[in-house]
Amino acid sequence: MKLAIVYSSISGNTEELAQLLLEHFKRKGLDVNCYRVEEFPIHSILNFDGLLIGTYTWGDGEVPLEMLPLLHELAGNSRKNLVTGVFGTGDRFYPKFCGAVDAFRDSLKYTTNLAVTLKIELSPQNVDMEKIGVFVERIVERLGVPV
Repeated sequence: MKLAIVYSSISGNTEELAQLLLEHFKRKGLDVNCYRVEEFPIHSILNFDGLLIGTYTWGDGEVPLEMLPLLHELAGNSRKNLVTGVFGTGDRFYPKFCGAVDAFRDSLKYTTNLAVTLKIELSPQNVDMEKIGVFVERIVERLGVPV
């Protein structure tokens, strides 16, 4: 199974979460690559069995500009065989906590095989490790990878 983790990060929190997920999936023995969204070859989506999207939230719950091409590509083409997961970091101070995660979720549930979402307050902490583990397990299960 081949996975791609594609993320955008402004404060470093979402990047840190992407790196944690990368390590978890590698420990499971999966073939996984991690890309900043600007470096991800969007035309290669069909080369992956799973796509994990990490985003911060901008403004009042919006998807960051650099993530919009990926969102539009996935929203405009049905890929029901592509297992997806969405993760992100945010601050509960804002009214739409991790609103960009919700926007991706709401789109991907119709066009892909959406397995799970994960929202982390600010930077990943020890208390988040269980949620991170559940995210990884749900992706692995949806991919049908033997444990």
